[in-house]
Amino acid sequence: MRSLIVDTCYPAFLRDHYEARPGLRERSYDEQWRALMDTFFGTADSYSYHLGIIGHEANEVVANCAPMQLAWAREHGLRLGRWAWQRQSNREAVVLAQAEELRPDIVYVQDLHFLGLGALARLRSLGSRVVGQIASAPPLPRKLRAFELVLTSFPHYVSAFRRLGVRSEYLRIGFDKRVLSRLEHDPPGSPGRAAVFVGALNRRRHRTGNAIIAEAAARAPVDFWGYGARGWSADSPVRRNYRGEAWGLDMYRALRAAPIAINRHIREAGDFANNMRLYEATGVGTMLITDAKRNLSELFAPGREVVTYTTPGELADAVNHYLAQDEEREAIARAGQARTLGEHTYRHRMEELVSILEQSLP
Repeated sequence: MRSLIVDTCYPAFLRDHYEARPGLRERSYDEQWRALMDTFFGTADSYSYHLGIIGHEANEVVANCAPMQLAWAREHGLRLGRWAWQRQSNREAVVLAQAEELRPDIVYVQDLHFLGLGALARLRSLGSRVVGQIASAPPLPRKLRAFELVLTSFPHYVSAFRRLGVRSEYLRIGFDKRVLSRLEHDPPGSPGRAAVFVGALNRRRHRTGNAIIAEAAARAPVDFWGYGARGWSADSPVRRNYRGEAWGLDMYRALRAAPIAINRHIREAGDFANNMRLYEATGVGTMLITDAKRNLSELFAPGREVVTYTTPGELADAVNHYLAQDEEREAIARAGQARTLGEHTYRHRMEELVSILEQSLP
């Protein structure tokens, strides 16, 4: 099976990535691609790498990364300037040209909002099976029906999509063990004595979850990393304890250096645990405190591998308790990491993905 994974990255991350690496945007496509994947931002090349490990050819493109995609276009005779890149049709044209060159059996779209209906139809006309994956607010049903299969880590989306006539299956997120080898050579640092929250700090987009953490941070030590902190008042715990942005490996370093990592889910997750932080925090060996969800016990054992909360008071009490109980905290952290490394890696997920594709798209 030959696959083309089409992904996107946060524009703010891409801007910082290139600003921190002067001259990178002028390098070859392959050099830019490797530099971007080596940040381990998002899922990076976890899908294509681990599909290759289990014997399936896969390539990964980041469709909204202008310098990298324009480099590919130059190297393949497509005349597109930076101004032309502003047109969505030209961004799609590069992805379509990449698909025409690679001729994948599967085009696996990680951002369902990026490609238009015309581009998706063109991919199908090339003979590719077009599959999507989503764990956020979905597009309109017409767009969903343009995919032959939609995978999601939201259990409740599966039944909702099927009611719309969309073929859908459940696929969880995971952890890339390669991160550990990248972190093991970092100079040792002294563990902090505060829990950390790393993520989007927006007050509107993540109003309820972030408000709970902010209220808990008034009663327990919590450091905040991420973007969107300006929306909080200057005297809020979020602004007082804000440490900056942390993307990719820097995010993993912030998690690993902390005794406790705090997690919260977005509104669309409903009453289901699903997000990346579950696996990222436990994967690097940090004890996780996460919002209680009905299916969490299917992923981790609450109280033994992770700790849960439902209110600001419960979260503050848990942070204060486990900061004072080193042995108890470290035992939970070890158990959580063992569960992730034993069941929740991208090697596991790609084996599950191949099985789903073979059964759903005969």
